[in-house]
Amino acid sequence: MNDSTNDFWIACGHHLLDRDESGGLCVTDEFLKAYFARPELMPPDDACPVERRLHRELLVNPRLPVGAEDIAAIIDADARENWQFVLAFRDLLLRHPTLEAAYLAIIRSGMSDLPPLFVNQLVHVILRNALDDCDDPFVLRAAELFFRPQRILPHEQALLLGDDEVVGGRNPTLVLSLMSMLGAMHDAEVDVMSEETAEGYWQRSDRFDMAFDLTAAGRGPPAVAQVMTRWISHLLGIDVAIEPLRALHDAHLTWYVGLDADATRLGDRLWHGEELDERSAGRVLALFRLTFADASQAMADVRGEPVYLILAMTNDQKLRMKPHNLLTGLPIKHLEMVT
Repeated sequence: MNDSTNDFWIACGHHLLDRDESGGLCVTDEFLKAYFARPELMPPDDACPVERRLHRELLVNPRLPVGAEDIAAIIDADARENWQFVLAFRDLLLRHPTLEAAYLAIIRSGMSDLPPLFVNQLVHVILRNALDDCDDPFVLRAAELFFRPQRILPHEQALLLGDDEVVGGRNPTLVLSLMSMLGAMHDAEVDVMSEETAEGYWQRSDRFDMAFDLTAAGRGPPAVAQVMTRWISHLLGIDVAIEPLRALHDAHLTWYVGLDADATRLGDRLWHGEELDERSAGRVLALFRLTFADASQAMADVRGEPVYLILAMTNDQKLRMKPHNLLTGLPIKHLEMVT
């Protein structure tokens, strides 16, 4: 994949996968074995013989057919559930020619019963493929929004996002490293991605510990727009242009896509002519306008009209982006997703 010295997201396992002629990711035994070697699936000392045998055999042959009766024979209930999930995920990958096709199958079915962890991991590695030639750390950090929940970090007038798992402990009293010289007590410390710190991303991309500045007129919104453009092109084979907006001034919402559940609810209210109160409007983190490179690909009743994209935070100041909304929510005339 990326031939430069600036590799990134190594932990997603992209180096364990192959590519087909169209550039899609093909599952390998090595990739599957990495799942079976996860700590959650390592049989503990008191595991039953059935679980131990299953684990041992799958590490040798990760494509081994496993029947429901084999899982039912595992004594520990938590272990049974873990194996049910991971084998359902494995079987999904094996049913499709590429990981991209497997992901599209999930979202076509309205999202399956797979835990969000597995879906986010798919998004992670697919984005690693779509962004393989990217050399802009701002774009790569923006892509983390697609598969890592974020927490809004209050800091003067800037709109900063930090990885929720990194900064969202029991007492998320975050002090940004640019302030640490003041000697304040803190539970977590991150660097804000800036022109000065961005090059450090290459060494720490798997740590998810750089704060992202989404302030309007900064590098953040265009970086998010670029990731969305790549995501749509990679999975749908459709070229679009996406530009950040400061506000929806008198915009006619012919079509809009909420990039998360809260944004969808806010968009619904605007669609029905409701004016957002100050608190609701304040939850909007970013706005974008999407246009099709080929207008004939859009549905007839919205052809020539822009599509507005809305990104918002929850009441508890978190962002949980739903990247599949970008694929299923666009007004495409014939939604025949690339597989």
